[in-house]
Amino acid sequence: MAEIHKSWLYGAGCLLCVEVFIAAFLHDRIVRPYVGDLLAVVFLYCLVRSVVTTPVRPTVAAVLLVAYGIEALQYLHLLTYMGLAHSRLAAVVLGNHFEWGDMLAYTLGALGILAAEQVKVVYNQRYA
Repeated sequence: MAEIHKSWLYGAGCLLCVEVFIAAFLHDRIVRPYVGDLLAVVFLYCLVRSVVTTPVRPTVAAVLLVAYGIEALQYLHLLTYMGLAHSRLAAVVLGNHFEWGDMLAYTLGALGILAAEQVKVVYNQRYA
């Protein structure tokens, strides 16, 4: 059985709570649609890192591809084909319409992860 990395799992749990708060209580034009998408990529990254030890760049790339894939499925109206077009939960989890701004938010989230991981490497080299 794979080892659970508790710090990554804790981070994913905290981000999930933030995402739920954003989805439930914020109905603006910036935080909910774009910050939420940016954080979704970070959440997925933390979740993946909590269960597998993989190099940073391939993990970020995989998470980004998943986010892009979900956005592409929105473009193809997947929820309508699945009969879930009126499901609030499905719309919150998978989204219900394609936007290029979401793709940018996912990309910025991935770049943020790469930057944070680089800062961590430099810090560990300097203070280890």
